[in-house]
Amino acid sequence: MPLKIVLRAGEKIAINQAVILNGGEKAELVLENKASILRERDIMSSKEADSPAKRIYFLVQMIYMFPEKESYYHQKFNQIVKQFVDAVPSSTPIVLEIGKCIIEGDVYSGLKKCRKLMKYEEEVLTHVTS
Repeated sequence: MPLKIVLRAGEKIAINQAVILNGGEKAELVLENKASILRERDIMSSKEADSPAKRIYFLVQMIYMFPEKESYYHQKFNQIVKQFVDAVPSSTPIVLEIGKCIIEGDVYSGLKKCRKLMKYEEEVLTHVTS
């Protein structure tokens, strides 16, 4: 089933590691095959990965965008996930959801679950500092 993406003027999108910039007016792209796609707003740089949950998001993003390096990023993912769960055991259900998505090959859904983990991390930190 084709995927229709609408880009605003000046918006960027990454498709299979290629960054595409819409240099004109609103544009519509129709992708007719499977591709790794991330909108600009969903891309996290390594500098932005400044918390454990954000580093997990970053690593899942790298697994998604660079499948040829999956084993390398998966190893890093496992290391940081272990540290995160050791520090915040109550995060285990969310982390397991992310891991399940990755194992099943639905890495994009794993990225969505990472957003849930980042929000949870924020709530825990707010509660601890209160």
